[in-house]
Amino acid sequence: MTRKVDVVSYDPAWADMFLTEAEVLRNVFGDQLVDVHHIGSTAIPGILAKPILDLLVEVRDIREVDEMNSEMWELGYASLGEYGIPERRYFVKKSGETHMVHIHTFQTGNPQVERHLNFRNYLIANPQEAQAYSRLKEKLAQQFAENIDGYVEGKNDFIQEIDRKAGIWKKSNL
Repeated sequence: MTRKVDVVSYDPAWADMFLTEAEVLRNVFGDQLVDVHHIGSTAIPGILAKPILDLLVEVRDIREVDEMNSEMWELGYASLGEYGIPERRYFVKKSGETHMVHIHTFQTGNPQVERHLNFRNYLIANPQEAQAYSRLKEKLAQQFAENIDGYVEGKNDFIQEIDRKAGIWKKSNL
């Protein structure tokens, strides 16, 4: 897919933007909501990131989320269904062609919830690994400036390795 890849320096305003968006989502998901988490590179201080907020919405019953599509649409979110990850509901908010917010919705207990949180927490706790990720993102953004699929694929091996390390790290910190 052709989409410009732009990575920028960490912006502390992303934390406030997350809080604002999370409050809106709390109203939409109501009793189904378990928690809203800030994930992705915008949640990791000091690293480069595509300026797109990634939120993980944890719900009681993933099937109920489909009933919220029209309300999400009214808030500017397009529903993309599972979008390649089983048992996920994925929403994207854009301004023109620019992605602004991605919502990854999973039922509580889905292993993807723990994986995303472990990844974020591990990189926050291990700044040297976070900086290695940042350098990789910068290199890939230059190499694949107009190719989001190439950029994402280029991060895959690194992400899998961090996922592995983060799982070990989490178990050792229990």
